[in-house]
Amino acid sequence: MINSQQGQRLKQDFRNKLLKHVELFSCAVSTQGGDWVVKGFIDIAKNIYTISVDTKVISKIMELLLFPRICQFAEENSFKLVLCKEQNFYPDITFVDVKGCRFALDLKSTYRKSAKEVNGMTLGAFTGYFRNRSSRKNIMFPYQDYIGHFVLGIIYSRTKQGPDERKIYKLDDLQNIASVVKNFCFFVQEKYKIALDRPGSGNTKNIGSVTEIDKLIHGKGPFSELGEDVFDDYWMYYLTRDMAKAIDLDEPPYKNLKEYKQYKKLA
Repeated sequence: MINSQQGQRLKQDFRNKLLKHVELFSCAVSTQGGDWVVKGFIDIAKNIYTISVDTKVISKIMELLLFPRICQFAEENSFKLVLCKEQNFYPDITFVDVKGCRFALDLKSTYRKSAKEVNGMTLGAFTGYFRNRSSRKNIMFPYQDYIGHFVLGIIYSRTKQGPDERKIYKLDDLQNIASVVKNFCFFVQEKYKIALDRPGSGNTKNIGSVTEIDKLIHGKGPFSELGEDVFDDYWMYYLTRDMAKAIDLDEPPYKNLKEYKQYKKLA
């Protein structure tokens, strides 16, 4: 049984090892000039079709580009690598060390809205396996079996004027095709350190992230000082309005950290 202090050391060691590979990750996705190495899709006739700035498309291609480097990281550090079975499973990748300790890693990407702010990310569900921590539904291993839950984040800028998506290019045009994204920045943080006290956009039951770039890189979200136990308790009992009504409550007991502290008599 691993105690809290041992768990902290193991998590810090895992993060430090992953951070050492960040430069390799950057080289896998960008040129020396900072442009994305991907220019488009190619068919058997060697026609090249450019990529849109659709975030889901960019995110998936990023995963494909980084996968060989992530395998290299696992091999060099004697981790067994376990991939998620389905698209909606958590996490994207499970690392298992020689002693059987498990670490969850989700790959998340987002674009800059300004020099200091990004569009934001969602950090996984706050229902289902997050609340029932022995559950195997939609998760590779029970949530409680992981030593730490990490995010490998990718921040990028959209180019102001991308290629003409209506045009079909040839291989000779490759150097003249503008990349749709550029200027990548990688970070590694524990999930709770970059989490917000409200869900992600829309009606999703996913945890939202901070949007300030400095807070993402340095892990300075609102739960970072309060600790993971507070983060877990907050989100395990967080209710949306619809969830509250379903159990005959007029309003959720709290909607933000200030109200949570009052509800818990911590303020």
